[in-house]
Amino acid sequence: MAAAPPSYCFVAFPPRAKDGLVVFGKNSARPRDEVQEVVYFSAADHEPESKVECTYISIDQVPRTYAIMISRPAWLWGAEMGANEHGVCIANEAINTREPAAEIEALLGMDLVRLGLERGETAKEALDVIVSLLEEHGQGG
Repeated sequence: MAAAPPSYCFVAFPPRAKDGLVVFGKNSARPRDEVQEVVYFSAADHEPESKVECTYISIDQVPRTYAIMISRPAWLWGAEMGANEHGVCIANEAINTREPAAEIEALLGMDLVRLGLERGETAKEALDVIVSLLEEHGQGG
């Protein structure tokens, strides 16, 4: 089987995008027979001290999560890409590193995409969420 092509993100801003719109997208380098879902999750309030079950680990839930629309492999909790009710868009990109992978269960990059969208009202807040979660839980794959 041939190696999957790399994934790429794109964004087009006015005047290249018409009617003042911003266009955001990403292709997927996932296996061609893997089911991809496009899913909407409503904003929600959560009980104090509740947990959220990510792909491989559970972490503390926040009091309120924003509404999100995501694209994800059907078996996965996280997201390849998505947007939230505040217009924040995030996509997952794989990169190669020389650092060895952690030997513990941790958050996946796609978990971090979803968590950033659920918890970030702005791009800066989403970035801060992702960095904080990486520091606390690490990243696996």
